[in-house]
Amino acid sequence: MRAARFHAYGGAENLVIEQAPEPHPGPGEIRVRVTAAGVNPIDWKLRSGALRQVFPVDLPGIPGRDAAGVVDEIGDGVRGVSVGDRVFGLGGVTGASAELFVLSAWAHAPATWSDEQAAGAGLASVTAMSGLAALGPLAGRTLLVEGAAGGVGSAAVEIAVARGAAAVIGTASERNHAFLTSLGAVPTTYGPGLAERLTALAPHGVDLVLDTAASGSLDDLVAIAGDPERVATVADHAGGQRLGTRVANAVNDSALLAAAADLGGQGRYTPRIERTYPLERIADAHADAERGRTRGKIVIRL
Repeated sequence: MRAARFHAYGGAENLVIEQAPEPHPGPGEIRVRVTAAGVNPIDWKLRSGALRQVFPVDLPGIPGRDAAGVVDEIGDGVRGVSVGDRVFGLGGVTGASAELFVLSAWAHAPATWSDEQAAGAGLASVTAMSGLAALGPLAGRTLLVEGAAGGVGSAAVEIAVARGAAAVIGTASERNHAFLTSLGAVPTTYGPGLAERLTALAPHGVDLVLDTAASGSLDDLVAIAGDPERVATVADHAGGQRLGTRVANAVNDSALLAAAADLGGQGRYTPRIERTYPLERIADAHADAERGRTRGKIVIRL
């Protein structure tokens, strides 16, 4: 199969397109013929070697954790999916930027999503849902999402709106404020003076806070919420543990993916894709992602 691989840790220029051995699903897994794969921060952090102490990669490595595609092989014990079904989901921390990818968690992709949107939904939706779940019920409450224009943040905004949040306020640079409005959020800028801006936007206060940005703002977010238990982070685990906030991790959970797909089918959650690159330009996609200014998701098309 064709795949993007890196034979040594380093920059995006280390990525090459070449033939690689085909993977096969084990018990409880499925294999898809990939139509599109997401690009996430963990992909370039793994490729660069920044996470080698936590997630060492067996080189050569294939970047990518989430993808969409058509099922072409099914492992033992799997029910509810057939060869030929169009699905999206998650596998290991590597492997998605290839013609074939093994999924350990998946859901049927709604007809309302393109292949690119389905590919962008996997990691973003389970991360957003895990963070929101850590905060408890959203109905009737005011939620602040820090870093609301990114892949996880934009998913969290739409999912929170769909789950009945009274108001969702999202922080982003001014160039992304119209984008946040289109998602159903009230936009504001991040950084110094946020507490004062929120006083005007939410006179009765903010009930809950979800940090998706790891921008160093967690201390301020706890002060704004008034209680670390009303704050969850999916991005700054060390800061969350220090401050006593709720800390949530992305999990390979088919139930969460199915919930995201259900919202997608209802038109209440649409993964936002900023740019799509062909597999041959994956180095450009990684370089783009590393700049950290992505609105929604970057996706690789196979």
